[in-house]
Amino acid sequence: MLRPLFLLLSLLAALSLPAQVQQETTWEELLEEWFVQEGGNMDEGETGEGSLEALSDMLADMAATPLDLNKATREELEQLPFLTDKQVEDIMAYVDRYGPVRSMGEVAMIPSIDARQRQLLSCFVTVSDDGTQQHMPRLADILRHGRQELTATLRTPLYRRQGDKNGYLGYPYRHWLRYDFSYGGRVRAGLVASQDAGEPFFGQYNRMGYDNYSPYIIVKGLGCVKALAAGRYRLHLGMGLVLNNDFTLGKQGALQSMRQAGNTIRPHSSRSIGNYMQGVAATVNITPQLAVTAFVSYRPIDATLADGSTITTILTSGYHRTQSEIDRKHNATQTAAGGRIGYTTNSWHIGATAVTMVYNKELLPDTRQPYRRYYPAGQRFTNAAADYGLRTRRLTINGETATDGSALATVNMATMNLTGSIDLTAIQRYYSYRYQAPLANAFRSGSRTQNESGVYVGGRWRLSRLLTITAYGDIAYHPWARYLVSQASYDHDYFLAAQWQKAALAVTMSGRLLQRQRDNDDKTLLINRNTGRLRLAVSHTTDRLTLNTQGDVTLAEHGTRSIGYMILQKATWKMQRLTAHAMAALFHTNDYDSRVYAYERGLRYEMNFPAFFGHGLRTALLIQLKAWKNTTLAVKAANTHYFDRTTIGTALQRIDSRNQTDIDMQARIVF
Repeated sequence: MLRPLFLLLSLLAALSLPAQVQQETTWEELLEEWFVQEGGNMDEGETGEGSLEALSDMLADMAATPLDLNKATREELEQLPFLTDKQVEDIMAYVDRYGPVRSMGEVAMIPSIDARQRQLLSCFVTVSDDGTQQHMPRLADILRHGRQELTATLRTPLYRRQGDKNGYLGYPYRHWLRYDFSYGGRVRAGLVASQDAGEPFFGQYNRMGYDNYSPYIIVKGLGCVKALAAGRYRLHLGMGLVLNNDFTLGKQGALQSMRQAGNTIRPHSSRSIGNYMQGVAATVNITPQLAVTAFVSYRPIDATLADGSTITTILTSGYHRTQSEIDRKHNATQTAAGGRIGYTTNSWHIGATAVTMVYNKELLPDTRQPYRRYYPAGQRFTNAAADYGLRTRRLTINGETATDGSALATVNMATMNLTGSIDLTAIQRYYSYRYQAPLANAFRSGSRTQNESGVYVGGRWRLSRLLTITAYGDIAYHPWARYLVSQASYDHDYFLAAQWQKAALAVTMSGRLLQRQRDNDDKTLLINRNTGRLRLAVSHTTDRLTLNTQGDVTLAEHGTRSIGYMILQKATWKMQRLTAHAMAALFHTNDYDSRVYAYERGLRYEMNFPAFFGHGLRTALLIQLKAWKNTTLAVKAANTHYFDRTTIGTALQRIDSRNQTDIDMQARIVF
């Protein structure tokens, strides 16, 4: 199946012009590197697919409209996930003391930012000739000089699912369109239209064409209006105990990305329909220190109804392929309003957040299972919180405490730079099992911001210019029942990684031990379910070629012992107009408990981080060609072949074959 694409790659390589230019690191390589360093931290309660897609979209948008390093605010720099608090502080202090940065090479004068981070930073920032602030341009100038991007993507499966034969109401192709207009970092507007495989398109059950439309617009720096968004958008207020539908990172990401959140408003430019606001939101600076954020949102939601009058389950998958899924489409609504007021100085901040959210039908989850007894229930939910923080040269403290009127939740974090090479982070959280906040999304070990208290301690130690050690330990206590746990239980999570890099060679070793308590078969006592993951990754980069070799081992002990391994090889080949990414991964696991994970390079605005179990081989080839000055074409072929089965999947997703092959095609025009 992949042979024709390899032949195409060879032909294009022969036709391409020779180039001896230094290749720059892309933000996609940053994302891939971060996942390799994560060491497989993709289990229950950690970074979810929605967060990964939101993170991918944010990085793509920031790369397309980079920040001006001489004019960027602290809040804007803190959005870059690879910068620590101290590095942000050092950048701000350097610009304030020495004036505007003249080139990215000058960033080498900031000791806390190493060569690798300077390379990554260049993907997302530029430098201007001076540090003067620009006023909002005229509308005519915005329309004339704005950047426009049109992206079209199609996935064609080379197989048939059971649902394609009988069950799904649409054809088996997935496709989406995205139009985005931007003017620097001041204006963004666009529309995303998406269609999942199996959903009807301009048919009896969907006369609007695409199943999902996501319009958005955001304007920044409009006088005292810091940000104004309309359409679909994402919000992150405080530290997420009341409202956060933006991306969140895992526990290792917390070592450098769990900062003061403050007010963050982003356009919802992804295809996800499960986590966004729809309406209007704005942040207004009353004074340079005092800012107010307010929002109003009204949106339909998918839900399972009981007797047509109460909501038992809110659905976030976004699938509308069968008659039952279509019957649950937009059969309830969610209205939310609220905001945050915050006062920020160079050394401290305080803020207060309040949000009210109402469903048009009463939410009554099935509480016959004990773990659902304290799930959010009712029609109206009101939450309020106070957030606070202190920043000194070496110490940063942030926290938030929230209430729903009857129960409390709190999260507090401290980051300390002990020396120039050692950073420590500690996070304490307490979320009452009675605390109900449907829009909350804060740091946690479980899957909900509820029923958890714990302590997390982590650190990063740069032993030398070449070697960095990262480690954390996290202990969480859950006082009420959870899924598969009928009584109070503990989670233990420990992680250790070492990264060595010299010039073009980088080596990463990581290990993780995760211990969760679960019911035994008779539900009479708790047993420990232990999962250990080891990873060794080696990469070598030249001007044109990057090679990545990775080995993973998973050992799971859940009553019985199972083991899994994966050997993965990636290669990236760059030329003037053509880039090719190839991957092959051989995996063998005893069962799902010992599954392995692999980050796979995808098309622009596509995120793929699959889990593999059983015995099989995953291969993928992605070719990106800059066909014309403003046009990029891409094609990806990916195949999973199983040696231990003759069918893949179950129910309507079942494929009667050992192979699952998809062809993705994308055209992207920037003008």
